[in-house]
Formats: sequence, structure tokens, C-alpha cells
Amino acid sequence: MRGLYVHVPFCVRKCRYCDFYSMPKSAAGGMLQIAAPDERYLAALEMELSRLPEDFRPVTIFVGGGTPTELDDAALDRLLARLARFRSDRLVEWTVESNPGTLTPAKARALKAAGVTRVSLGVQSFEPENLRFLGRIHSADEAVAGYELLRRTGFENVNLDLIFGIPGSSREALRRDLERAALTLRPEHISCYCLIFEPGTPLERMRAHGLVSEVDEEEERAQYEIVRETLGAAGYGQYEISNFARPGRECRHNLLYWGPGEYHGVGPSAASHVERRRFTNVRDLGAWCERLEGGESPVDADDDVRLKDDAWAREALVMALRRIDGVSRAEFRAATGHDPLDLAGREIDRFAGLGFIEVDGDRVRLTPEGLFVSDSVFAEVV
Repeated sequence: MRGLYVHVPFCVRKCRYCDFYSMPKSAAGGMLQIAAPDERYLAALEMELSRLPEDFRPVTIFVGGGTPTELDDAALDRLLARLARFRSDRLVEWTVESNPGTLTPAKARALKAAGVTRVSLGVQSFEPENLRFLGRIHSADEAVAGYELLRRTGFENVNLDLIFGIPGSSREALRRDLERAALTLRPEHISCYCLIFEPGTPLERMRAHGLVSEVDEEEERAQYEIVRETLGAAGYGQYEISNFARPGRECRHNLLYWGPGEYHGVGPSAASHVERRRFTNVRDLGAWCERLEGGESPVDADDDVRLKDDAWAREALVMALRRIDGVSRAEFRAATGHDPLDLAGREIDRFAGLGFIEVDGDRVRLTPEGLFVSDSVFAEVV
């Protein structure tokens, strides 16, 4: 079970919280010293795609960024045509991320015509103050219009991204966001993440200068419970820490990350995990292009690890524990050769004693309390 991730590094402008590798095309053009950076990017991407195994037939494709729909119409058509070569009877899901501010009728039609089955729309909030704080390029009305455009174009599987834990925002504003998404628009899938002050982002620099501070832990916890309760009452099943879906609409590509699947990543900064080897491409558009144009590997040598058996199994366990239903001991043993209780018994016992993990017969899972402190749990298990 293998997936394909394609990283498009272009966006209109960087949002304050974003630590993904991306940049405006104007900056990319200066880096590459050409007026049309997407052309050089696509040429290099085709070189990297041609290096994939000849028999590679992905089960899922996910095109993320950045903002894939920031590509102009011709460039987007070229990208989609190249990826369409991976369509086969094995392909069950093809997702493309989009920003409401860059989605046009022509681009929506191009996605549909190419065979894209799922679009993930980066809404983040419908509250004008929140959108300004986050540095988003779209308005609430544009977010709704983008969603309605996808529906008119025939997309039957749409995800909306939302963010909670935004400084200065209220629980009531969060409820309005959730209700507008889940009760008014009713997409098949909602991802709802807590805002993180990532190192190197404008948001982190604002905090360092005393201009903003993170929402305290008690408030974060209260807002997370509002997310879980509101979306659950609206008919969305929580199947992962930050992901909610209507029955049968779970993101199949992400399930590869949280299960025994493997994935190839292409594009600058894209990560791969294949045959117990975890590696990442260089996080530099110019260097990535130059390496591929010169016939070299685009992989960052400092981020290329062949995992030993126990380390690989522990990583697999951590990823599986992100799922709300946790991990089946029997299935995990069949996939990795390890029983979770033998592999990480000391850590599991400790967190079970704290009420963060529960062992229920064949299954090991995080408790509702454990979901909120999952990063701390995973750091010790891995």
C-alpha cells in the first residue's frame, strides 16, 4: 500500500503560522533567476517522478503545498496531466489542496477533468478577525464561494481545514466556525488543528517581541473539547487526533501515514518512507532543481535514515496511536513482528497509569485525556 505526495512550494504569501516550505512565486523567480519559476519547477518535478519505480502504482495521491492552485492554468494542467499517468484501478483517492483565494472555475474544472476525487480547502476560520490575524488571503465569503464552486463542479468529497486556539478569539467564535462548516456547508471531512507557534514563523517572532502570546493550556483543552463535541453531534466521527469525517469519508492518504502504508514524496522538502528508509528532499527550490537537472539525488543527506527494526516498529506504533481506535495488537504484530506491549510496555504501562493510554483486550489506544497530550506521549514511546 503506497501513496504519492507531491509538494508544490508556491503560495500567494506566507501565512503567519506556516512552517511548510513555500514562498510567493515572485520570490521563487528571484531564487531561480527566471520569470516563470513554475516552468522550471515542473520540469524538475517530471525528472523526479520519472525516477520512481517503473511498476509504481499508488493507492493514493496527495498534492499539497504551498498552494497547488497558485499555479497558473497552463502549469496546473501540465501538473495534473503528468500525475494522471499514475491513475489505475489501484488508485482510490486523489486529493489536491486549494486556497479559496486561488480557486477559480477554470481550475476547479481542470481538477475534475483530470480525475481528482477530493479537494481540501484551507478555510481556517470564517471570522474576519481570525483570518486577518492568521494572515490568510481570503475572506469568509470567498471561502464559502470556493466551497460552493467545488460542489457545482461535481466534487462529492471535500475537506475543510479549520484552526482553533487562536489568540484573541473566543469559544463562541470557534462554535460559529464549527457550526458554519458542519451544519451549513456539510463537507464530507473536517480537519481541525490547534494553532502552533512554529520556530522561524512570523507568529513565533511576534511572540518573541511580546506582541502576542499563546492561548493557555486550559483554554486550548476547552476549545478542543468544543471541537470534538460539536463535530460529533453534527455526525462527524473523529478517527484521528485532528480529523473528523462522515462514515466512509476518512482521508485514505492520511490513513497510509497512520497505518502500515508507505509513501513516496516528490518536490522540494517532500518526505518519503519506503522499505524502512525515511528521507526528505532538500528544503530549497533552487538546490532541488539543480540537483535533478544535474542527474543527482534531491535527497538531503542529513535527513536520510535507514531505520533499524525496533525504531521502525516504534515509529509505526506512534503513527497508529494517532488513530482514535488505536492499534490492534494482532494486526500490529502481523505487520511488524512486534507486540506493542513487548515493544513499548514500560511506556504504555506508565501512561496507562496516568490515564492517557488504555489497553482493552486486543487494542491499545489513547484515552480522551491522552489525545490532548499526545505529543508528550509520542515523544516517549518513539
